[in-house]
Amino acid sequence: MCSGAPLNVLSTDAPDTVGLLNVQYTITEWADITEEVRTEAFDVADPAREAGLTVELSGSIAMEQAPPGGTAELIGMGVALIVMIIAFGAIIAAFVPIITAIVGLGAATLVILAGTSITTIPTFTTFLASMIGIALSIDYALFIVSRYKHELTVASSPEEAAGRAVGTAGSAVVFAGLTVIIALSGLSIVGVEFLTFMGLGGALAAAFAVIVALTLMPALLGAFGKSLFKPKLPFVAKHDPEDDRYSTVGQKVAKTIAKFPAVTLAAAVVLLGVLAAPALNLNLGLPGDESMPADSTIRQAYELRTDGFGEGSNGILQIAVDLENVPEDRRDDALGALRSELESYENMDYVVGPQPSEDGSGALFQAIPKGGPNNQDTKDLVRDARGAEAQLADEYGMEYGITGTTAIFADIDAKLLGSIAPYMAIVAGAAFILLILVFRSILVPLTAALGFLLSMAATFGATVLIFQEGAFGLITDPQPIVSFLPIMLIGLVFGLAMDYQVFLVTRMREEYVHGASPKDAMVNGYHHGARVVTAAAIIMISVFSAFMMEDDIAAKSMGFALAAGVLFDAFIVRMVIIPALLALLGDAAWWIPKWLDRIVPNIDVEGQNLVGVGTATTGGGAHAADGTADADTASPDNTGTDSTSTDGTSTDGTSTDGTNEPKS
Repeated sequence: MCSGAPLNVLSTDAPDTVGLLNVQYTITEWADITEEVRTEAFDVADPAREAGLTVELSGSIAMEQAPPGGTAELIGMGVALIVMIIAFGAIIAAFVPIITAIVGLGAATLVILAGTSITTIPTFTTFLASMIGIALSIDYALFIVSRYKHELTVASSPEEAAGRAVGTAGSAVVFAGLTVIIALSGLSIVGVEFLTFMGLGGALAAAFAVIVALTLMPALLGAFGKSLFKPKLPFVAKHDPEDDRYSTVGQKVAKTIAKFPAVTLAAAVVLLGVLAAPALNLNLGLPGDESMPADSTIRQAYELRTDGFGEGSNGILQIAVDLENVPEDRRDDALGALRSELESYENMDYVVGPQPSEDGSGALFQAIPKGGPNNQDTKDLVRDARGAEAQLADEYGMEYGITGTTAIFADIDAKLLGSIAPYMAIVAGAAFILLILVFRSILVPLTAALGFLLSMAATFGATVLIFQEGAFGLITDPQPIVSFLPIMLIGLVFGLAMDYQVFLVTRMREEYVHGASPKDAMVNGYHHGARVVTAAAIIMISVFSAFMMEDDIAAKSMGFALAAGVLFDAFIVRMVIIPALLALLGDAAWWIPKWLDRIVPNIDVEGQNLVGVGTATTGGGAHAADGTADADTASPDNTGTDSTSTDGTSTDGTSTDGTNEPKS
């Protein structure tokens, strides 16, 4: 902080007696304020405390900025390990995603820390990168390992299985990662520096998660081979979920959705609508003294000052007036008119000044609002006071500006709220194009975006209910929602939502392009993809929820909001609403205009071009891209076994000899 910033000392010996002492200090950098300096400043008032006074400190010297301690990351990884042991039925396989997460996060963190030698990076950047890096690295590894487990049953060697897994699931990972990178990098368009750094830090972590998944992961798969899933754990690995001879919970859920698509769709939309209702009362604010822990000296100083001088004394408005263009004989009248204007506002408590400059060409006012810095009434007061400048300038020729903590909070809130619409338009537009490339469809990307709006509304509602309104007593000290949380939440959850859309719906499209009917494609794709998405979502929720253990209110609320966002989007939107819509839309879901189909490149997320590559040891011919059997790769003794072909065809036990004609 700058030299001369005030140290506020408050003391009281009776409920109606509060004193305020402003102390100047000469420390020039906030980084130079050590724990010893902070303790020394606090101990200066010990004689007053011994005399019976209560003395607390506020101001920059009392502010502690401790980064997250790492406990949340360890808890998140611990829960992720348990989930993956259950998902894979083997301990070794569960450790592989943890290894890739550590490597990916470590690389991203090193790059961010190296950047501090060039520029100043907000400490919250590493916190966000940790959340994103751990969650995405584990998710992407989980997706590829799950596909590898399936390919082992049909490929001729572990090496071929690894190649096929990366060629199919890896392609989905690339596009899923790109949506996250686009969403987070897009935060730079907001024009707020700390958001730009946080977004770029998160995008960097996402990029390393993709790189590690495509490089280190295949190496680990090749190193462990088939021993990756040995020994199988009893009970946990009783049946292989990829084995189509057994019915899974996901398959039963998908069949229920396919049977009653309209009912499930309506129920899910109504549920999200009810959860979204509290979002209408959303009140934004930046963390200030009032959001500090109740036992901290800053928070106690805030309460003392509020008791003695009113809540507005914690957010004094500084009004700087330029009288250069005002005739000298009218300057007093101009200042009087400005003071009268400021005092006329209902939410203004009182005004101090003016304090003219030595040459009379400028002046200062201090205006004390009735509400605190984060109150909406106070923000409206700042807006109205600034709006009066034009009239006073026309009449007297003077100009003025309003600053101070309250004005800064109001400016940042307005900037962030005004940036949400263009930010969403740019990010959603870019992601929409990516999803058209992935799904070769118009309606699937559109429903993906509309579903995201529902999950976001429900997330905002739940966050307001818990953190702002203090529902259920989970938060003992409700506060306004951190102003940068909505736009950060939109960026993060949008990227993650598109991850789950890609992971789940690519399996459905894979079934559809290889001949299944729209409803069968949805059910079969759900059967193979829902388990992975469920495990990935549980891991994400665990990682994000663990950050609620942090003392910092911003970290706590963001951890909750991200966890709620993933919960609503993964389990309600992606696993109920989207399948129901696909069942209702039928073939129309996969429609694309012919002119667009001709110009959109075929990126082959489904791995059609892998058909016929390598030699499969299981019976049954592989399907070519057009759904016909490839005679060159078919086994000479092809008798139409129940094995699943390498392209994922025939999940209902039908023959893979090419008799199942494709839809496209």
